[in-house]
Amino acid sequence: MTEQAKYHGLPSNEEVDSMVELFKAFGDKTHYRIISMLAAHKMTVNEIASQLDVSQPAISHQLTVLRHAGLVVGERKGQFVVYQLADQHIITILQQAREHRLS
Repeated sequence: MTEQAKYHGLPSNEEVDSMVELFKAFGDKTHYRIISMLAAHKMTVNEIASQLDVSQPAISHQLTVLRHAGLVVGERKGQFVVYQLADQHIITILQQAREHRLS
């Protein structure tokens, strides 16, 4: 029996790594703002950059991090990529975090 198997409910190393990556993505102010904006509607890099008054390359980098964390997806529309949240769970996480912090 492995040391980890002795403890019921202890997550695997892979699960821990995945959850840490998820919460790191939420833990960045710019990421949080982008996620909040995409919860309202789909947006391009330029639209996000304009709203946040941040350079397009900086937003592109942030979106790459969020894509790797599985939080956003992009769809090519002509010469633009339109970003949206990966799924409804992201909105649920946002809502629950807000309720937790504001209660």
